[in-house]
Amino acid sequence: MFAQSDLQTLLLGRLTLDAIPYHEPILVATFAMVALGGLTVFSLLTWFKLWGPLWTDWVTSIDHKKIGIMYIVLALVMLMRGFADAVMMRAQQAISFGDNAGFLPPHHYDQLFTVHGVIMIFFVAMPLVTGLMNFVVPLQIGARDVAFPFLNNFSFWMTAMGAMLVMASLFIGEFGKTGWLAYPPLSGIVASPDVGVDYYIWSLQIAGVGTLLSGVNLIATIVKMRAPGMTMMRMPIFTWTALCTNVLIVAAFPVLTAVLALLSMDRYLGTAFFSNDLGGNAMMYVNLIWIWGHPEVYILILPAFGVFSEIVSTFCSKRLFGYSSMVYATVVITILSYLVWLHHFFTMGSGASVNSFFGITTMIISIPTGAKIFNWLFTMYRGRIRFEVPMLWTIGFMITFVIGGMTGVLLAVPSADFVLHNSLFLIAHFHNVIIGGVVFGMFAGINYWFPKAFGYKLDEFWGKMSFWFWTIGFYVAFMPLYVLGLMGVTRRLSHFDDPSLQIWFQIAFVGALLIAVGIGSFVVQLAVSYVRREALRDVTGDPWGGRTLEWATSSPPPAYNFAFTPRVHDTDAWADMKASGYTRPLGGFVPIHMPKNTPAGFVIAAMSAVLGFALIWHMWLIAGLSFMTMMTTIIAHTFNYKRDFYIPAEDVTRTEDARTRLMTNA
Repeated sequence: MFAQSDLQTLLLGRLTLDAIPYHEPILVATFAMVALGGLTVFSLLTWFKLWGPLWTDWVTSIDHKKIGIMYIVLALVMLMRGFADAVMMRAQQAISFGDNAGFLPPHHYDQLFTVHGVIMIFFVAMPLVTGLMNFVVPLQIGARDVAFPFLNNFSFWMTAMGAMLVMASLFIGEFGKTGWLAYPPLSGIVASPDVGVDYYIWSLQIAGVGTLLSGVNLIATIVKMRAPGMTMMRMPIFTWTALCTNVLIVAAFPVLTAVLALLSMDRYLGTAFFSNDLGGNAMMYVNLIWIWGHPEVYILILPAFGVFSEIVSTFCSKRLFGYSSMVYATVVITILSYLVWLHHFFTMGSGASVNSFFGITTMIISIPTGAKIFNWLFTMYRGRIRFEVPMLWTIGFMITFVIGGMTGVLLAVPSADFVLHNSLFLIAHFHNVIIGGVVFGMFAGINYWFPKAFGYKLDEFWGKMSFWFWTIGFYVAFMPLYVLGLMGVTRRLSHFDDPSLQIWFQIAFVGALLIAVGIGSFVVQLAVSYVRREALRDVTGDPWGGRTLEWATSSPPPAYNFAFTPRVHDTDAWADMKASGYTRPLGGFVPIHMPKNTPAGFVIAAMSAVLGFALIWHMWLIAGLSFMTMMTTIIAHTFNYKRDFYIPAEDVTRTEDARTRLMTNA
C-alpha cells in the first residue's frame, strides 16, 4: 500500500506552500492587483450575462476573423505584463548605484530580464503577427476561411495556454534566471535545480506547437485557396510576406522543439547533450537555438513589412512601386535568414573564416531590406500622402528601423562585435529593430484594419498621442543605451559602481515612462473609440480607400466573407474592381457551407497546460490523467462527423441586400 506521503508526492510532486512567494512584497501586491482585476472581469461577465456568448461565439469559434482578434487581444494583455517588467528593470538600474542596492533582489531581477524577453517575443510579437495574418490573409486572397479551421482554433489556444503557464510562474514557484534563450550549463539541472527553467521549457513547447500548426495552416491556405485569377504574382504584398513568414515558421520551429526536448531530457532523464560530462557540448545548444532564433527575427519583421507596403500604397493613393522587386526581396530575405545565425556568437571561438562568412552574409541581407525602404519611398514620391495614424506609424518605422539596421551592419563586423558583444549597444540595436519594426508595424496594422474588424475607425487624436509618445519615448529610452554600450557597460546588470553612468540610466527610465504613456494612450484610444463608435462608424466597408481584396467585403465581414468567390485580374484587386465599375450581384445566392464551432481545441489545449504544469512540478499522476484526457478528446473529435452546416440562401440574400442598401445610402 502507498503511504500517505507517497500519495502526496504522486499528486503534488515538489509543489509545497513554500513555492508561493508570499515573502516578496512586489509579488504579493501584483497578485492582489491581478486578483482584483480578475474578480472585476468575472463580475462584469456575470452581471451582463456574457459567459454564454463568450463561450459559443469566441472560445469555441473557428472563424479566422475572431481567432485573429483573440490573438491580438492576448498579445496586448501580455504586453502590459512584459512592459511592466521592463519598467521595473529600468527603475532598478536608474537608482541602484554605490551603496543603494535598489528595490529588486538579484534573483528577482534575473527572473525579470528572462521573462521579459520570453513574453515580448513569444507572447506579444508572435501573437500580434499571427493575429494579423489570421484576420487579413483569407480576406485578401478571397477565401471563406483558412484551410483547417479547427486547427486554427487549437493553435490559438495552445499559444494562450503557453502564456498562462508563464503567468502562473509569477505566483507559483519562479521563472528561469538564465536569460531568454536559457543557455546551458546555466539552464542545466546542476546550476538551475528549481522549476524556473522547467516553466520556460513547457510554456515554449506548448506555444511552439500552436505556432507551428498555424504556420502549416496558413501555407496551405495561401497555396491552395486563392481566388480564381490570383496567381502568385498577383497576391498582395502582405500575403507574400505572410507566406514567407510561415515557411520560416515551419522550417525553424521544429528546431526549437527539438532543442528544448533535448534540454528537458538533460534535466529530467540525466542525459548529457549539453554538458561536458559524457561527451556533451553546450555550444551545440547555442547553434541550435540560434538556427531557430535568427529566422525568428524575420518571422516577426516580414509581416510588418507587408503591413507597411499595404499602408503606403493606400495612403499615397497609388500602386506600390516595384511590386516584383518587393516580392523578390522578401524571398531573398527568407533564404538568407538561414545563413546568418552564427553572428550571434562571433566571440565564441568559431574562427576567422567562419566569422568572415557569417559577417558577409549578414551584410548581404541588409541589401534586400534596403531595397524595400527605397520602394516605399518611391511609392510616396509624388503621391497624394494622407498623414493619418497608420501612415504616421509607417514613417516613424522607416526612420527608426533604418537607424537600427545601420547599427546591425556595424555589429555584423566581427572585429566590432568583439568589442560590443554582450553590451547595452546590442540591447539598443535589438530593441531598435523590434520596436521600430515589429511593434510600430503591428500598431499600424491594428489602426489600419480595425474598421474592417469592428465597423468603426479608431479615434485619430488618441492614435496620434500614442504614436508620438511611443516614438519619442523609444528614442529617449534606447539612445542612451547605445552610449552606455560604447562605454563598455554590459547587459543584465542590476547594480553599478560608477556614478557617471547613472544619468544615462535615468534618461532611459524617463523614456520607458513615455512609452508607458503611449501604451496608455492606445488603451484610451480603444475606449474612446468604442464610446464614439456611432460617430466613427464606417458604412462603406472601405474607410481608407483600400486597394486589396479584403476591402471588398462589409465591415465587419459576414461569417462567410464572400457571398460570391471574387475573380481577380490585377495585383490591386479591389482598386481594379472599383476602376472598372464593379457592381455587387443582387441575386443568385446559394447556401454556403461553413464548419461548426467546437470546444475540442480549447479542451485539448487546456489539458496540455495541465500536463505542462504537472511535468514542471513532477505531479506524475496528474500528468498521466491530463495526457489521457487530451488523447481521448483528440480521438473523440476525430470521429465527430457532424461538424459542418449550411448558411441558407435566404440568410445570405438578406445579409447582402442589407449591405447593398447601406452602401447605396452612404
